[in-house]
Amino acid sequence: MRPHVDQRQAHVLALVRERGSVRVAELAQELGVSPVTLRRDIEAMAARGEIQRMHGVISRVSAERTPGRGPGGAPSATVPAAAAAPGKSGEGLVIGMVVPTTEYYYADVVRGAREAVEARGARLRVGLTRYLPGEDRTQADRLLSTGAHGLLLTPNWEAGSPGPDEGAWTAELPVPTVLVERWAPPGHPAAALDRVSSDHAHGAARAVQHLRDAGHRRIALASRTTPTTARLRAGYEAAVAALGLEPAPQWPQADPGPLSEAESFARTLDYLCDAVTAGGVTAALIHSDTDAIMLIPRLQARGVRVPEDLAVITYDDEVAGMADVPLSAVAPAKHEVGARAAELLLDRLRTPSSGTGVQEVPRQHLDLLPLLTIRP
Repeated sequence: MRPHVDQRQAHVLALVRERGSVRVAELAQELGVSPVTLRRDIEAMAARGEIQRMHGVISRVSAERTPGRGPGGAPSATVPAAAAAPGKSGEGLVIGMVVPTTEYYYADVVRGAREAVEARGARLRVGLTRYLPGEDRTQADRLLSTGAHGLLLTPNWEAGSPGPDEGAWTAELPVPTVLVERWAPPGHPAAALDRVSSDHAHGAARAVQHLRDAGHRRIALASRTTPTTARLRAGYEAAVAALGLEPAPQWPQADPGPLSEAESFARTLDYLCDAVTAGGVTAALIHSDTDAIMLIPRLQARGVRVPEDLAVITYDDEVAGMADVPLSAVAPAKHEVGARAAELLLDRLRTPSSGTGVQEVPRQHLDLLPLLTIRP
């Protein structure tokens, strides 16, 4: 071991023995080292039995003897007290949650997380990003600095998953982290994080299947660019191919530079009108409800009758049932996503990590299937 590493680990051990327990995030800041460097030290020290490591916190070794005994009457193994009876309680824990907004889609996600956290005796603190670049990391750091033991994190990834040069910081956080409604491709550092998300591809495919069963052979997808769009299009295209449907006209290529809301909406309207009048499309999955509700009277003003010329299913089901003519819709299980993510994080916080003599629980990727509601 190099001298400076030896000295740093000795310093860590002295602080733990002096204080009893130390939060990893606070210790990294105090020592002036990166969380990654400190995590390596902690793993080595825990493997040697010098400290007890729980997610986000290290403490003095305090073990309970197991019933079995080894040669000479020595304990055959030791198990940290917290690990011996992990239970379901989250009492005293603080869960940080970073989301773009607490409105529209994420209102139910946050509500589900809050109810699950409070049911376990823990507290939820929320940070908002408003989709501002870099704000997700700022909010995560703020929540950690105020004592969050774990994070529920929805980063500002435009495609729902990170590009090759973004998002690696999420895998270096010093506390357990669960991605919520975000996913990372294999090989990306964030792919090893726990994750709970809606299976938007399945939701889109389910809508296409229903429309096919209703007799439609050429079905379009109309979705402006959101973090959900890539998964919707993947499920839509897979269903069209698997069901042997006729392809709809291609979605127009993006113009250089960002489009305004009005420009994007106008392009969606033009696409659907052309798809029906010239492309033979008779049905469409429209993302989202609000777009569909605004599009329908404009389509009818241009001679496209709904549902006579164009059957519509919307995606999100936030307000589809409240339209003047209620719309069939696919609803992601938003409340359940928040609840399951919070429960997964709380379970993770109650489970010892590797180096404590107890096998670490495998990470989980949970995809919840959206529900299709057909309205007359």
